[in-house]
Amino acid sequence: MKNIAVIYGSDSSEWEVSVRSGEFTASQIDGTRYNVYEIFARFGNWFLKAYRRNGEARIVLSDGEVTVDKTDFSVMLGGEKIKFDYAYIMQHGTPGENGLMQGYLEMLGVPHSGCNAFVSAITFDKFSCKSYLKDVDFVKCADDIFLRKGDSIEGVAEKAVRRLGLPMFVKPTDGGSSFGVTKVKSAEDFDKAVEYAFSEGNMLIAEAAITGRELTCAVYFDGRETVALPVIEIITENEFFDYEAKYNGHSKEVCPAQIPDSLRDEIQETSKKIYAQLGCSGLVRVDYISAEDGLYFLEINSIPGMTSASLVPQMVRAAGMNMTDFLTTVIENS
Repeated sequence: MKNIAVIYGSDSSEWEVSVRSGEFTASQIDGTRYNVYEIFARFGNWFLKAYRRNGEARIVLSDGEVTVDKTDFSVMLGGEKIKFDYAYIMQHGTPGENGLMQGYLEMLGVPHSGCNAFVSAITFDKFSCKSYLKDVDFVKCADDIFLRKGDSIEGVAEKAVRRLGLPMFVKPTDGGSSFGVTKVKSAEDFDKAVEYAFSEGNMLIAEAAITGRELTCAVYFDGRETVALPVIEIITENEFFDYEAKYNGHSKEVCPAQIPDSLRDEIQETSKKIYAQLGCSGLVRVDYISAEDGLYFLEINSIPGMTSASLVPQMVRAAGMNMTDFLTTVIENS
């Protein structure tokens, strides 16, 4: 049986969400095919959190009881050295979503889920990712302005309002779960939004707000072809799909989305084209706004949330699959 390491926790504000995603993912991996080891990794402190082997019950360890040897990505358990055959990365934010963990594993020759280090770095940075898609003819991108921490912001608010209009969004380029994101409704609120975004990262974009329906679609490779899962529509009670809406029940997620077949087909085909354009592998989720003048790309999630209530598990169920078989397909083909 292969030894699968599910890595969760992270160095970002998303680390608690990552733990929930990782624990759920580990619980759904087929224990008759794989030995599953749960690795908690945060700020260099990597240890074995729990494991289940040979189809037996999950065993939980004390924090730090069994540490990970980073020289070869292994653990000593009961006097036995366990080397991992595969890593399922469930770290939202750095280092799991920006290519650092992927680069580490690739240097050691350990196969892993998802995109490679380079593609992960590109998809994690909103500005870089949009730059790869701005000239394609199959999806639109909202206009934006880029800022790096330390740049002068004198006059930027007025420039942003002239170019992007109001409202606009100010967001870190390299964050998730809507941490650091502000919907700016007046020029007077711009500088405060910039300060908030820079509390989460060193780069940000101010982006034109697009009015329309928020839709999302996940894509994966099944060993033969790229497959798009059912589309979900997100209807939020809040100003936008922020952290409260995502995780505290202030949104409605309609799966499958009640949209025209033509729009569903467009989103699924566009998602597969974006997957190919960016060189993705494994499982990703692509977010959109469907506006009057067309379909707008919002962002791509190379490590989408995987709690029991997350969007991808909902899509998998709507597609008539169970999570265990789905994860086996991802593991065997990424």
